[in-house]
Amino acid sequence: MACANTSWSEENFSCSICLDVFNSPVTTACGHNFCRTCVTKFWDEQVRYKCPVCNKLFNTRPDLQVNTFLSELAAQFRTSVGVKGPPCVEPGEVPCDVCTGTQEKAVKSCLMCSTSYCQTHLEPHQRVAGLKKHRLVEPMDRLEDRMCKKHDRLLELFCQTEQVCVCLLCTVTDHKSHPVVPLKEEYEVKTALLGKRGADVPQKIQERKQKIKEIKDTVELSNRDADREIAHGGQVFTALIGCVEKGRDEFNQTVKEKLKSTVKRAEDLIKELEQEIEDLTNRSSKVKQLSHTEDHLHFLKAFRSLKDPPPTRDWTTVEVRPPSYVGTLRRSLDQLEETLNMEMKKLPDDAELKRVQKYEVDVTLDPDTAHPTLFLSEDGKQVHNGDVWKTLPDNPKRFTYVSVLTRQSFSSGRFYFEVQVKDKTAWCLGVARGSIDRKDLTEWTPETGYWSLWYCDDVFFFRDNPDVRLPLRAGLQKVGVFVDYDEGLVSFYDVEARVHIYSATGCTFTEPLYPILGPWFNSAPLIISPVNQTD
Repeated sequence: MACANTSWSEENFSCSICLDVFNSPVTTACGHNFCRTCVTKFWDEQVRYKCPVCNKLFNTRPDLQVNTFLSELAAQFRTSVGVKGPPCVEPGEVPCDVCTGTQEKAVKSCLMCSTSYCQTHLEPHQRVAGLKKHRLVEPMDRLEDRMCKKHDRLLELFCQTEQVCVCLLCTVTDHKSHPVVPLKEEYEVKTALLGKRGADVPQKIQERKQKIKEIKDTVELSNRDADREIAHGGQVFTALIGCVEKGRDEFNQTVKEKLKSTVKRAEDLIKELEQEIEDLTNRSSKVKQLSHTEDHLHFLKAFRSLKDPPPTRDWTTVEVRPPSYVGTLRRSLDQLEETLNMEMKKLPDDAELKRVQKYEVDVTLDPDTAHPTLFLSEDGKQVHNGDVWKTLPDNPKRFTYVSVLTRQSFSSGRFYFEVQVKDKTAWCLGVARGSIDRKDLTEWTPETGYWSLWYCDDVFFFRDNPDVRLPLRAGLQKVGVFVDYDEGLVSFYDVEARVHIYSATGCTFTEPLYPILGPWFNSAPLIISPVNQTD
C-alpha cells in the first residue's frame, strides 16, 4: 500500500464531530465519515437518526462498520505527522508511550529506556536477551522526573538529612553517612504532618473571616461615630463662631462709639469757638465804626450803649485728644475667652465618658510590685498604706516608694479603668512604662515613663515638667483613666460629675503600659472599681 500523501492536511483525516484525526472511522450511507464513538454518541442523543453533516434522515439506526481503508490512511497520517490517537486509558492510568494510534494502557515502565509499554509493545523486553536485563517496574508517569540525574537510576529513597529524594547509588556516594528511608515511609510521615498542619486551617480561615467582619463592623461604627461627631462639632463650632462674631461686632461698636464721642466733642468746641469769633467780630466792627465818629454828642451817647466785651473761654488749656484704644481689643478678647470657656463647659462630657467607658479592662494589682507598707485585698482590687513595713523577699519588680502596678499591661489599642479615691488625702494614679526605675524615686514625668494625676496638700495637678496645675474638684470620688496607645493619648475623668479633667496628648509609647496606683497618706484604700455606664 502506498504511503499517505504527506501534503494532505489534518482536515482530510478529521472527524467533523470531534475535529480530531479519525479513530475507528465509519462511513454512513450518504458517504460521510466519522469516528465510530463520535457518531454513536451523537445518535444516542437524537430522537431521529440523521447524518451530522448533511442531515439525511435514516429510517432505522444504521449498522456501522469500520472503514478499514480510511482507518489505515488515518493511522499512516497520524504516524507521519506524529499525532497520537486518544488514549484508551482511565484516569489515573499510564498510557503506552509507543502506541501511534489509540494509546493503550501501559502495563510496565522500563527504567533503562525511560519508557512505558502496553502489553503488545512490551513483548521485545520479554523476548530479546539484551532487553530482558532492563529493569521493569509498575507503570509510572513522567519517568524522566523520577530518575536520578546523576546516576540515571530510579529515585526510590529519601535522605532525611538534606530532605531530598535519592537513588540507591546516592546512598553510597554523596549521601553515604545520611539516614535514608523508602519513599513510602517518608510519604506516610509527611502525610501525617500535613494532616496536622491542615487540621487547623478551617479554624484559621474562620478566624480570619471573623476578623474581617470585626474590621468591617469597626469601620461601620467609625463612620457612624464620625458622622455624629461632625454633626455635633458643627453645632458647637457654629455657636463658637457666633460668639466670635458677636465679640467682633461689640469691639467694632466700642471703637466707633469712642470715635463718635471724640468727634462730637470736637464739633461742639468748634461751634463754641465760631460763636465767640462771631461775637468778637461784631464788637470789633462796632468799635471800629464808633472810633471814626467826630460828632461828640453821638459818640458819647453811642459809647454809653456799647456793651462790655462778651465773656470768652481761656482756650489755651482746651484740646481734643484722639480716643485711646489701648486695652479695648484685649478686653474684648478676654470677654471672648470667658464666653468660650462657658461654651466649653456646655460640651457633653457625659457622652465622651460613655464612649471611653466602652474600653473597660479588668485589671488586678500585682503584689510582687507593691511597696512593703502597702496591703492588697485578696481580689487584687484594693490597696491601702498600712504604715507597717512588712518583711518581704527581695524582688527586682518591687517599688521602694509607695506604689504598685497591675498584673496586666497593654501594648496597643485602647483601655479604660476607674479608681475610687474617696476619703484619700493624698494619692496618685495613671499609667507607667514597664521599664521605669522602681528602686530610686525619680521625677514622675512623661520623659521618665509616667503619665499620672496627683492630689496632695489640696493641690491637684498632672505631673509633668513643669507640672500642670488643675482646679480643685469638690467631692471628687472616682477617677477614670483612658489610654489610646496608638494615638498617644492619656485622659482623666471625674466619673461622678461625668466631666473631663485633663488629657495628655502627643505621647510616645514604645513599650507596654501598666496602670499604677500610689495610695499615700491615711489608711483609706484606693479601689479599682467596675465601670457603671448608667451613672
